[in-house]
Amino acid sequence: MRRSRRYLPPVTQFEPDFLNHDRPDVPNLVVSDGVSPFHLHHKPVRGRLVRLGPLADAILSRREQAEPVQRLLGQALALTAGLASALKYRGSFSFQAKGDGPVPLLLVDCTDGGELRGHARVLDDKLAMYGRNPSPRALMGKGYLAFTCDQGPEMDRYQGIVALEGQDLTEMAAGYFASSEQLRTHLHLACAQGPEGWRASALIMERVAGEGGLAPGMNAAEQDDAWDTAVTLARTLTEEELLDDGLPPGQLLHRLFALEGLALDQTRALAYGCRCSRSRLAGVLEGFPAEDLDEMAEGGRITMTCEFCNVNFRFERDQVQGR
Repeated sequence: MRRSRRYLPPVTQFEPDFLNHDRPDVPNLVVSDGVSPFHLHHKPVRGRLVRLGPLADAILSRREQAEPVQRLLGQALALTAGLASALKYRGSFSFQAKGDGPVPLLLVDCTDGGELRGHARVLDDKLAMYGRNPSPRALMGKGYLAFTCDQGPEMDRYQGIVALEGQDLTEMAAGYFASSEQLRTHLHLACAQGPEGWRASALIMERVAGEGGLAPGMNAAEQDDAWDTAVTLARTLTEEELLDDGLPPGQLLHRLFALEGLALDQTRALAYGCRCSRSRLAGVLEGFPAEDLDEMAEGGRITMTCEFCNVNFRFERDQVQGR
């Protein structure tokens, strides 16, 4: 049986493009209108509509996993892409869920440039005990949810952690914002497999403070009423509409908020974003003692597999010195 070292590339590390000459053959895919920011004129409401389109299928189809796991990961991809779009400096935004269920680790990160990647670690034997369609709550079990914002070396790294609470990822993420950010939000996450492959989407809305300039002249009661109206309208959105490639993002938002003073902001692109490379993995191997490298090797070779893109990298043992 072949031994393979599983590898998760660092979620905040950057390296020059010239070191990536040996990148594996992975999709060169960009969705130009992946994130559509918007706000409502003179109302304390701003939001983002995330439509991954074929990018969802490109990421999720890198490995074969049970549909409930793929749906969960797809929702996390859409959520993280939307939150990363708020970054104002070079950096990355990462989502991590750790629990004691059949999916002990769910990890997604997205850079300020829209490079998106994700990974779900699955315990297949444990998953088989939960039937064909376990809930997100059952998949993750008890644990914690963490959001990490890394805005470069000149900015402090911020991380918020809360217990996993709620029956699905929407409730879990909403609980995080309520307790950690003390921010009123509305979330609608969706992921499903259709005729064109996997699709994932998210609607994220935030209630901003009136003094921030979006609601001039409105008193607190009027601001609350404007927010409640926006949430009521957002709740009419169906999963089918969220995932429909034939319904452009701007048209969908106009369906919801045209009478509420909808203003569309500049769209942001999303791209297939695994950043592994042979040079980076070689550096990881050089940090192991020689005896560990000998144990990893089989037939004179060491195989490392990127957990994000599921690509194998093979190294000749005699070409890796170790420490």
